Amino acid sequence: IGANTDAGHLSTMTRADKIILLGEKLCKGHGCGGYPEKGAEAARENLNEIKEELQGTNLLFLVAGLGGGSGTGSIPVFATVGREVGALTIACVTIPFTIEMTRREKARDAIKSLAENCDSIVVIDNSKLREVAGNLPLKDALSVANALVGAFVKNITDTITQPSLVNLDYSDLRAVMERGGISSIGIGEGDGPARVEKAVSQALSTPLLDITDITTAYGVLIHIVGGEDMTLEEVAIAGEQIMDKVPNTKRVIWGAKVDPDLSGRVRVMAVLTGVTCPFLSGVQKPAPAPAIPKEVAKPLRQAMEHMIEALPQEKISRAAVFSKER
Repeated sequence: IGANTDAGHLSTMTRADKIILLGEKLCKGHGCGGYPEKGAEAARENLNEIKEELQGTNLLFLVAGLGGGSGTGSIPVFATVGREVGALTIACVTIPFTIEMTRREKARDAIKSLAENCDSIVVIDNSKLREVAGNLPLKDALSVANALVGAFVKNITDTITQPSLVNLDYSDLRAVMERGGISSIGIGEGDGPARVEKAVSQALSTPLLDITDITTAYGVLIHIVGGEDMTLEEVAIAGEQIMDKVPNTKRVIWGAKVDPDLSGRVRVMAVLTGVTCPFLSGVQKPAPAPAIPKEVAKPLRQAMEHMIEALPQEKISRAAVFSKER
């Protein structure tokens, strides 16, 4: 679903299954002039249509660039409907550069409103893009944020809905993202002999939000993609290295997928939920999860070995993905 108060912008969204022009009576298709209050009022004008479209939804991703009027004002309205229909509601938003003080204040207010109805809010700070795309032309650098949002949503939905090396399911996702609070995303890619280590290091060293301490993360979602030469041994190593960095987390899920286009490379996405960010101080934190008893918790590698042993032998040999002798 594509939604906006600007009819001209909506006309470019040719791949959306559904288009909603928000606040046609209020804004007349011309946007809302950067006023979030007007964006919220515009969304409420279409409230019945929004409810109809979201009815029966189990998993809802809300994506917006915050700091202006339409997205900043309307996304909390969508989140409220998502909560009403019982969907696991995950917002993925970008916030303006540090120098855009007024727009950042609008973004912060929107995130505080989102926190009332969203399970998790994945925040990408444009100021942090300098660390991953600072040498790119401005237009290309700004498009990196859009690409990261797209990768986040696509990685999760693909792993839930399509056959993967290691699948996630809806209940797995809910276990980590429900009541997840403020979340951050990091993506890394590596090649060569130490490609896994490189990818993990990048993913954890450049989270796209100013996090006080990643070791305090409440939950972790790990997604690993590699070419057909990627092994389950490498998947295990990636998971173990990430877990070493967040030893206090209560909930962890992970998935892995083979992408032939990544031949010789490994890409790691780590989503840290329940993190603390100075800019967003005061936004509600998730309720604490019960600690996992030590006698129940198993190392990731041991769990994977059990999974491999349960697979048909012909599937193991065809995939050639794991060697217990290594």
